[in-house]
Amino acid sequence: MDLRWMFEVGGLVIGLMLGSFLNVCIVRVPRGESVVKPRSHCMNCGHLVRWYDNLPVLSWLLLRGKCRDCGSRISWRYPAVELAVGLWFLRLATIFAPPNSVRVYHSYPLSTLIIYALGSAILGWILIALIAIDWEWHRLPDEFTLGGIAAGMFLICVQAIFLGPTDDQIVLNTTHQLRMSSPGSFAAKGNVFLTGPEALIFGRLMAVIGMALILLCVRGAYKALRGRDGLGLGDVKMMAMVAAFLGFWPAVLTLFLGTMLASVYGIVLMARGKAHGLTRLPLGSFLGVAGLFVALFGERIIWWYRGLLGLG
Repeated sequence: MDLRWMFEVGGLVIGLMLGSFLNVCIVRVPRGESVVKPRSHCMNCGHLVRWYDNLPVLSWLLLRGKCRDCGSRISWRYPAVELAVGLWFLRLATIFAPPNSVRVYHSYPLSTLIIYALGSAILGWILIALIAIDWEWHRLPDEFTLGGIAAGMFLICVQAIFLGPTDDQIVLNTTHQLRMSSPGSFAAKGNVFLTGPEALIFGRLMAVIGMALILLCVRGAYKALRGRDGLGLGDVKMMAMVAAFLGFWPAVLTLFLGTMLASVYGIVLMARGKAHGLTRLPLGSFLGVAGLFVALFGERIIWWYRGLLGLG
């Protein structure tokens, strides 16, 4: 029996529901309001939103983008966010549904597959939130960036628990052997510099720190040369969060692609006379779009580039 459609439909429905909740977060978190209370209500007249008017995407279409009580416009951002999260979860369900998961990730243990799927879902949910918030508010709240770093590192620690005895370890000097004397030790070719869990956790931690330090240096250099901030701390935290989930080089690729997208957008605005050299752009929104792309295709691009340089 083909179970793919069940995974895909389930992923879409769950994504739409989480997208509906994400809209609440997008509106309330930048204002410092609770995302739990009060219940969803019209921002214009204050009437509570009925359950049948709160169905993701469908209710907005049936209401023609207007409040049932006062007729005020409901932003298109609401169905856009719901649909974006729904499509993201649908894409993940397509990737990880059997038999695709067996074919694509046959060399990975089930624990790694589950953690990777969960991490991709969380990262996408956070990035879509940051895209919408930065576009509307020019802010990247710590609740998403710092919270995302914590979530990413937690998942890495969980993944480290399920590593096999020799998985991901770093071995030096393979000409002779070193026997480890710690509990659960094993003999390995060469000197074990870092065990698998140490290499995985410390490697990802260094990726987070390294990405943050690079951007802080860029931020400091720009301010020293131009006398003003050119890169917000929110962008620094956001890229550190991407590194926590994806690693250092995918974060570098995200930074490159996001910066290019923002540059093209800025050039188009300047050509149309709607911006100038000092216009502030929502860089976080473009970094978020790039992050979603890299989460899906970044590994292939990096391996292709390594092969192009003869490093693969």
